[in-house]
Amino acid sequence: MSRRTRFTAQFAGLLVCACFSLHAQSRLVVVSQKDHIAHIFDPATNKQVAAVVEDGVTGHEAVISPDGKTLYVPIYGDSGVGKPGTNGDHIDVIDIASAKQTGRIDFSHGVRPHMIVWDTHTGMLLVTTELDKTVSIIDPRTLKIVGTIPTGQEQSHTFALSPDGKRGYTANVGPGTVSVLDIANRKLLGTVPVSTNTQRISVSRDSRYAFTSDQTKPELVVIDTASMKVARRIPMPSPGYGTAPTMDGKYLLVAMREVDKMAVIDLATMQVARTIDVPRQVYEIVLDPRGGRAWASCAASNELIAIDLNTFTVTAHMPAGNYPDGLAFYAPGKQPQVSH
Repeated sequence: MSRRTRFTAQFAGLLVCACFSLHAQSRLVVVSQKDHIAHIFDPATNKQVAAVVEDGVTGHEAVISPDGKTLYVPIYGDSGVGKPGTNGDHIDVIDIASAKQTGRIDFSHGVRPHMIVWDTHTGMLLVTTELDKTVSIIDPRTLKIVGTIPTGQEQSHTFALSPDGKRGYTANVGPGTVSVLDIANRKLLGTVPVSTNTQRISVSRDSRYAFTSDQTKPELVVIDTASMKVARRIPMPSPGYGTAPTMDGKYLLVAMREVDKMAVIDLATMQVARTIDVPRQVYEIVLDPRGGRAWASCAASNELIAIDLNTFTVTAHMPAGNYPDGLAFYAPGKQPQVSH
C-alpha cells in the first residue's frame, strides 16, 4: 500500500467532516514539511478537522483566500535556503471545504516558491520566487503569473506586505539584506544591509517599521520604513526567527528557536518586556485578526501551540505532523494576520 493510500484511509473520517462548508467557519492551517501535509484545524477547539497531502516534494508556507474557501501552498523543494536540492516549480490550490486539491499554479521552471501573501488591495497573490530573485504576482481567478517584482538579491525567502499594500519587504537570507519593493509600480526601491545572514520579516501595524532577525547575533533589527535604514537593534536573549506584531500594535512576538522561548517586545520602549516558554524550535507565528490569540509552529516537537495574548501564556498543545512550519489563518469577515 502506498503512502498516499495509507494516508487517505487514515484520514477518511476527517475528510468526510471537512465537507460540511468549512469555509464558513474560522480555520487554521499548518504545513508540515517532512510529511508533506497541510493540516486544517478549528481554532475554536484547537482540533484538527482535515488534512491534505501536498502535490509535490515539500511545501513550507500557505495562505487562505479572504473568503475562506481556498488554500494555496507553494511547493518549495526538499532543500534548505541556498543549499542543493530539488527546485519547486508550482503552487498547490486546495479547496478547504472538500479538503482536496482543485488546481495548480505552474511556473515555467524551478523557482523555489516560498512565502505567499494575499494582497487584499489588488486581489492578487504575491509569492517569493527565490531562484529568480523576484516576487511573482499571480491572478487567483486564472491561476496565471501576471507579473514580477525584482528583489535584486539572492535567497529572497520571506516576504511581508505593508498594511496599506504600497510596499513589500523581503528578507534575503544569505546576503543578509532586506529588499524594499514598490508594489504598484513593480520595482525595487532599495536594499537595506542588515547582517551576513538574516531571517523572516514583518511590518508594524502603523507601517513605520519592518522587523527582521539577525542570525549571527542575538539582535532584532528594526528598519525605519520611511528612510529605508536600520533604526535600531534590540538586544535579545537569543537570535530571533519569526516575528508578529499584536493586533493592538503594542507588542511584537519573536520566536527564539535556539532557546525554546518567545520574546514579547514592548514597541513603545523597543525592549524585551518578557519571555514565554514554548516547545522546541518555535518557527512561525499567526494571529487571530479579532485579537487576543496567537498560534505558533514548533518544528522539533511536532506541535502547534495556542497562546493567550492577554496573559502571554501557552494554553494548548496540538500534534501537527512531522516538522510543522508555515501557518495560515481565516476568520469570517477578517483578513489573515500571518507574520514571518
